[in-house]
Amino acid sequence: MKTQFSIEQRQYIDFKVYSVTSIKKKYGFRIVLIYENGEKKIQKSGFKTKKEANAARNIIITELHNGTFIVNNSYKVKDFFTFWLEEYMKPNKLTADSYDTYKNIVYNHIIPCLGNIDMETLNRGHIQKLYNEKALVSHNIARLCKAVINSALKYALDKKFIGINVAQDVNLPKSIKKKKYRTIEIDTKKTLNIEQVKILIEKSKDTPIYLQILFAVLMGLRKQEINGLKYSDVDYIHRTLKVQRQLGKKANTDNSEIKVGEYTKQEIEVKTFSSNRELQIPDLVFEAILEERKKYEKNRNRRINDKTTPFKDYDFICCSTYGNPRSKGFHFKYWKKLLKDNNLPNIRFHDLRATYCTLLIKNNFNLKAISKVMGHSSEIISVDVYGDNEEIIADCLDELEPFIKLVQPNDKDEFGDELLDGIDESFIEQLKAI
Repeated sequence: MKTQFSIEQRQYIDFKVYSVTSIKKKYGFRIVLIYENGEKKIQKSGFKTKKEANAARNIIITELHNGTFIVNNSYKVKDFFTFWLEEYMKPNKLTADSYDTYKNIVYNHIIPCLGNIDMETLNRGHIQKLYNEKALVSHNIARLCKAVINSALKYALDKKFIGINVAQDVNLPKSIKKKKYRTIEIDTKKTLNIEQVKILIEKSKDTPIYLQILFAVLMGLRKQEINGLKYSDVDYIHRTLKVQRQLGKKANTDNSEIKVGEYTKQEIEVKTFSSNRELQIPDLVFEAILEERKKYEKNRNRRINDKTTPFKDYDFICCSTYGNPRSKGFHFKYWKKLLKDNNLPNIRFHDLRATYCTLLIKNNFNLKAISKVMGHSSEIISVDVYGDNEEIIADCLDELEPFIKLVQPNDKDEFGDELLDGIDESFIEQLKAI
């Protein structure tokens, strides 16, 4: 949805302010804003006395010199937020998933409450009322409204849409507990212990999500990062893995431009800058990758002449027998059945990542190191239950020793023949040439 104003019209490079004069039996003055592409004339009138007009003129001259003069604020909140979301945030700042979240907040919560208010009359009371109303429905919605409004009005102030950010220092109701700054909270009730991890790994071997589970619980990868992994991301000599993409919806793409079934499987950047990382591959995962590579080559060779359903040689590690990448929800039915059949806690697949993090914390790994491995932007990680590190170590060290040995790779510079058996020789030569 296009809006009636644009940023470019608001960046004047010079100005002229004329003297107060009589206008329609009252007083006023003219302002000329000079842009690179021309001039814009503004008339300020309607003052009862010459003294009032001169006072207003002096204020405006000060604002023009300070760069705080608002060219035109005679538009509604809904107009600005629509512009900010659709013409600034969507094409420049947001992933497709983030855009959906912002869109929901703007169109379903902010605009229905504040949309018909003029931007020049928007005040702290309006915003506080919105936060209070949303807090009664959902604390999470209230937090998101605050984040979106703060971001939007900060941008509005920077681009001279408003003269003051009225959202600044407006707080959520006291009923909403303030989250610790950049703290990742892990609920240990939703993670697996070491014995449950072992059961899960063993029982998942014969399922299509075995490798996905290994990547999550032994390396801490996100689900969409796992789906985006390619064999070219693996350094087979040093046994490391580069995480540098994920699969999902690409922002600003037209469905008609995407092949059927691939709209949510597009290659996109990882979640944050810190999510670009290189990880050591545990032995168990490395062996599973090589076994999966054998299947990949077998399927590719089997369909090499199949013109009806040809093999898609996209290089994805986790893929179908036709080479197609896995969808976001592919794991679900296998995952829930694994948990139920083996009396494991009914947790989310994403909680395997938290399980991995918790096990490392239990073993007294440095939080900053854990944060780097997990691809977090900050090393502040909060785990409930665990407060005394010495107690943690004493309580679980013996139990964790086998796990740590299992997931830490051995220092090997050569390939074991038993692991590479069955893989195309040309591929092996490519690996050794890396």
